[in-house]
Amino acid sequence: MGNDFNTAQKQWQEKMKKTQVRFPERKETFVNKSDLEIDPMYLPQHEALHDEYMEKLGFPGQYPYTRGIQPGMYRSRFWTMRQYAGFGSAKETNQRFRYLLDQGQTGLSVAFDLPTQIGYDSDDPMAEGEVGKVGVAIDSLEDMEILLDLIPLDKVSTSMTINAPASVLLCMYIAVAEKQGVPKENITGTIQNDILKEYIARGTYIYPPKPSMRLITNIFEYCAEDVPKFNTISISGYHIREAGSTAVQEVAFTLANGMAYVDAAIESGLKVDQFAPRLAFFFNAHNNFFEEAAKFRAARRIWAHLMKEKYGAENEKSLRLRFHTQTGGSTLTAQQPDNNIVRVALQALSAVMGGTQSLHTNSRDEALALPTEESARIALRTQQIIAHESGVADTVDPLAGSYYVEEMTDRIEQEVWSYLDRIEEMGGAVQAVEDGYMQREIHQAAYEAQKKIESKDDIIVGLNEFQIDEELNADLLKVDEQLEKDQVKQVQQAREKRNQAVVDDILNQLREAAKNPETNVMPYILESVKAYATVGEICNILRDEFGEYTGA
Repeated sequence: MGNDFNTAQKQWQEKMKKTQVRFPERKETFVNKSDLEIDPMYLPQHEALHDEYMEKLGFPGQYPYTRGIQPGMYRSRFWTMRQYAGFGSAKETNQRFRYLLDQGQTGLSVAFDLPTQIGYDSDDPMAEGEVGKVGVAIDSLEDMEILLDLIPLDKVSTSMTINAPASVLLCMYIAVAEKQGVPKENITGTIQNDILKEYIARGTYIYPPKPSMRLITNIFEYCAEDVPKFNTISISGYHIREAGSTAVQEVAFTLANGMAYVDAAIESGLKVDQFAPRLAFFFNAHNNFFEEAAKFRAARRIWAHLMKEKYGAENEKSLRLRFHTQTGGSTLTAQQPDNNIVRVALQALSAVMGGTQSLHTNSRDEALALPTEESARIALRTQQIIAHESGVADTVDPLAGSYYVEEMTDRIEQEVWSYLDRIEEMGGAVQAVEDGYMQREIHQAAYEAQKKIESKDDIIVGLNEFQIDEELNADLLKVDEQLEKDQVKQVQQAREKRNQAVVDDILNQLREAAKNPETNVMPYILESVKAYATVGEICNILRDEFGEYTGA
């Protein structure tokens, strides 16, 4: 095994050289404040430890990727600083995007309002009172054009938190890129497109599981051929954790869902290495620093084993668990909201120490309202301080070899495998969701956590201990009620301006495509949005053909 260690080390060195040709290291020499040089990576010094090291950790950028998916991690490039934003109209959100980009943000992340997330237009009676409230209202391609105005889609990657209507919003993004002169082959970004966690934890579903899985695999197939640089799914543990799960459950249920998507894609006729390199994940970061860092490392190792041993993936990229992290919204308190700045900093640091590829840091006031511009700037500055001032990005996986962290990584992995075995015995994630198993496990975990807070076994500073008398901060972002009226008027005017005969024809073609399970609906959705059919019109066609999910 000593030879394996030496061989792997040489392979790592070769990979580092190749990586540095494309992405040179940020500095010629890394040193700390005492002028001591910092190596790219640190290893066990005793040869007797090499066998265990190779089995559990390996080298960065090598199977099983415990230490990270890139050989040099942040020595060459920091993680993408991708702040989640979206409120009111497309125009207002575009202004916030451009402000954040001017402040040094390196990627966009779009929050959509509830009507958009569940496939209703702003003038639908179901949308009343919710337009633009928790995200941006997008009804037609016209809104998407405004949202992305003056943002170069050949240079900026965009993540969209959209699930049931993900196919529609992705097609709108493709259409805007083409109008900018950017071929769809060159656009980069991610759609969340993770419907299973909607049934488990979040609730913004439209269609039943089976047709929803069809839409997801249609997107996989279409993008593998036509939009190869776009991540076709972000398999999300974030909302599972927000619903009350433990860290172990977050990883277990997320990876179980990931397996269900892989199974569905293979069943549809795709080869694993055709689509697996574009799978991405989305995790939460909570306050227990070491548990969170260990969680990320364990998740990477488990996914690598699953893809290699269960699915026979041969492409290295198929084995790598790439993930975005968002700090924990459910950990923020309305009481003493400035304390949330500290919480977010700890959570963000755990994500970086755990090897995240991109990161959103929550704003201090998000327990009360959408963030103000000042709060959003502080949240971004938190990431920039970690990147440029802390030194944690100067060597790969600095926690490696810690007795505590390695033991916690192993124990989280063991507990996750136990859950995965149990879910497989039930028939997989889809069956476990339909049986309500994951939901019950999360509810029980949330109940136990709440009891600990109420009994003060767990202290939440400012909430159940160290309270002060305070007034609610009046300096909160408020969405103007006029926005909804303006948005309703805008979507109605958009319908009047378009060629209705063209819209009717392409929507009829979409309906026929949806009726045939063997037909990929993506080309029909793309043509529909180009004709300025609305999100609601497209989703209603699919509602008619697929039905609506009403809960387990």
